[in-house]
Amino acid sequence: MRRRESVDAFRKKIDEVDSRIVALLNERASLALKIGQQKNRAGRPVYVASREQAIYRRVSAANGGPLPAASIRAVYREILSACRGIEGEMKVAFFGPEATFTHMAAQRHFGSTVQYSPEPTIDDVFREASAGNVDYGVVPIENSTEGVVTHTLDLLQDADVQICGEVSVDIELCLLSRSGRAKDVKRILSHSHALGQCRRWIAAHYAGAVVEEVSSTAQAAKEARSDREVAAVSSRLAGEVYGLKIVQANIADNHDNITRFFVIGNDLPSATGHDKTSIVFAAKDRVGVLHDMLAPFAKHNINLTKIESRPSRQKAWEYVFFIDFRGHRQEPRVKRALDQLAESCVFLKVLGSYPCSL
Repeated sequence: MRRRESVDAFRKKIDEVDSRIVALLNERASLALKIGQQKNRAGRPVYVASREQAIYRRVSAANGGPLPAASIRAVYREILSACRGIEGEMKVAFFGPEATFTHMAAQRHFGSTVQYSPEPTIDDVFREASAGNVDYGVVPIENSTEGVVTHTLDLLQDADVQICGEVSVDIELCLLSRSGRAKDVKRILSHSHALGQCRRWIAAHYAGAVVEEVSSTAQAAKEARSDREVAAVSSRLAGEVYGLKIVQANIADNHDNITRFFVIGNDLPSATGHDKTSIVFAAKDRVGVLHDMLAPFAKHNINLTKIESRPSRQKAWEYVFFIDFRGHRQEPRVKRALDQLAESCVFLKVLGSYPCSL
């Protein structure tokens, strides 16, 4: 009978593997440092979205288990972040204080080896990115329950920045308070979108509570820590950061609750083969105008993933249309579709072409 190896023997093998992993990580970091030196001499950016997305896809495809692909990507997120950090410093602005979902989205995209700058409003994130005070900004764009963040759309129309990437985050909303006792809760605070995502739950369990909007989910958590009668609808991370206890977890009305975020900056990511493009356009009001505007996309076999209209702010009852579609503006078919669309538009702006979130 074959003798089983002991736990200690397996641990010894793990120690040997760990030593090899550390050596390989440092070998990788040394190569990244040489690349960073060349980038610095050429004035090229440290972060290259298309390159990092290609790495994520390559390592996911090479993974044979037992680790799931999501775990491999999480490990590589920090490897890439650390290697990027020794290539050069990078600063990223995000909406809200520490522990907002936007902060979580920024960390999911860029990792932990980044200088993060919390900004009190979405406007401030756009302002910092447009002025070049940060390399990138991260802002919310839409939630699967509450829909689009219209203020972000309005700012994209006018701002001198590009969409450089997208991040999707599964949102778990918790009711947090200082004591963690349900009976103590008299007021509930959160951002308007978070409150909207758990409207029915709050009505069913706290019909008599005062519900108030604040600037962010993390701001709600900050205020809840100083008043035992105040509870915040926020994230588990916010509870950990601001010393709150969970009254009730997972309180969203729809448990399939996802928020999408945009990474904004001044880069123009190159095509990866797995891209989206976002545009905004306006056309003269006439019968069938939207049908005619969408015809070039159908003609060139381009898949539209989102259409949103907003008041033009130039004239009453006139609208601009925001569209996301699969493809990159460097692709010939996309160029042809946009050229044909422009012929019929009074205004057209490409907001960005960027790798799809994984």
